[in-house]
Amino acid sequence: MIRFKNLSKGFRTPGGGRKMLLSNVSLTIPSGTSVALLGRNGAGKSTLLQMIGGRISQDDGEIETTGTISWPVGHSGSFHTDMTGAQNTRFIARIYGVDSDELCDFVADFAELGAHFNLPVRTYSSGMKSRLAFGVSVGIPFDTYLVDEVTAVGDASFRAKSKGLFLDRMKTAGAIVVTHSMPEVRQLCRAGIVLNNGHMKYYDDVEEAIAAHIANLGLKKRPAAKVPQDEDEDEDS
Repeated sequence: MIRFKNLSKGFRTPGGGRKMLLSNVSLTIPSGTSVALLGRNGAGKSTLLQMIGGRISQDDGEIETTGTISWPVGHSGSFHTDMTGAQNTRFIARIYGVDSDELCDFVADFAELGAHFNLPVRTYSSGMKSRLAFGVSVGIPFDTYLVDEVTAVGDASFRAKSKGLFLDRMKTAGAIVVTHSMPEVRQLCRAGIVLNNGHMKYYDDVEEAIAAHIANLGLKKRPAAKVPQDEDEDEDS
């Protein structure tokens, strides 16, 4: 369970004003539910994820949580770049109290880094860092995963593998998912939250959340469609 109580967050604008991303919001996200977080670019979706994960503090109000919550899945900004991928993985395993050998074995196999897993992270391409970050994130069992555009990681084959593993994790965990792809929202989530002009509304039905989001954008609602097959894309290695 994640509960927001009178939550507010804003940022100063270049002109000296203040933009409120959240204005006195109170809302509860049930445990074990995969929830899409929808809103315009700049609405504050990624900021809210980082607030839930403890990376950013709110201006006012409280965030109450139960169970374990991941950092935003795929976020690679906290790696020590002079340490190897394996060393970073072992360090994170110790922080979260999981078996370091098991997590290293999982990440080495899943992230497909080969010999690079034992090289400093500063030598990695952005794609390699993302694969390492995703592998470490989902390799640790959390009660709730925070997910920010996770299916954009890697080439088509890796994205398909990542999505399959994430769906498997959702059998026993909840998630808050940020993605601009409505087919992915429909595939990954069964409920939704719409963030608009500093306010949030929770919908038990993800289709109602999608409809409200599209209405906020001033677009016409398209019918649900099957998730298209990803086209192959090149990635730096």
